[in-house]
Amino acid sequence: MPTPAEITTHHDPAPDGNPWVVDEIIEQVTLVDYQSEWPIIFEALAHDIRSALGERALTIEHVGSTSVPGLAAKPVIDVDLTVADTRVEADYVPALEAIGYILTIREEWWFQHRMLRLAEPRVNLHVFEPDCPELIRHRLFRDRLRGDADDRDAYVAAKRGAAPGAASVLDYNQRKQPVIREIYERAFRDAGLL
Repeated sequence: MPTPAEITTHHDPAPDGNPWVVDEIIEQVTLVDYQSEWPIIFEALAHDIRSALGERALTIEHVGSTSVPGLAAKPVIDVDLTVADTRVEADYVPALEAIGYILTIREEWWFQHRMLRLAEPRVNLHVFEPDCPELIRHRLFRDRLRGDADDRDAYVAAKRGAAPGAASVLDYNQRKQPVIREIYERAFRDAGLL
C-alpha cells in the first residue's frame, strides 16, 4: 500500500524522456458538455477489456472528467487498468491490440505507466500495477469532483480557460495544473493524507 507521502507527491513529466511509442499524436482540445452515455460506454469498454484479458485485468475503473456527472470534458473516456506487471507487455498488449487498442505511451520513470489508445470511441487506457499511488490519486480526484460542487465548478472554469489556444493536450493540462493541484490539496487533507 502506498504511503501518504507517495500519494500526495506530484510528478511532472521527465524533461528528457520521450514517452511516445508511436509518433507523437497532437490532438485538438475540444470540450463538450457532460454526456449521459459516457458511463454506458465505459461499461461496454470494461466488458471488452475483461473479455480480452480475463484474470490478467485485476481492476478496471472509469476515471477522468468523463467519470464525473455534470462535468464538461474532452470526449475521451479515461480508463485505469491494473495488471500484475506493466513491464511484461506480452501479457496484455497483444490481447488489447486484438480489440483495437494501440500502445501509444510508455513511461518507465512514472510508475511503469503504459497508455493505449482506442480511436473509436476515443479512449485513453492507462495501465498501472497494483498499489500504484497514481491509481489512488485518480480515484481521490474523481470522487472529490463528484462530491464537491465548488471544486467541480472551479475545475470547469480552469478547463474552459485552458482550452482556447492550447497547442496540445500536454499544453492544456499544464495550463489547468494550478487548479488541479489546489483541488488535490483539499482532497488530500479531507482524506487525512496531509
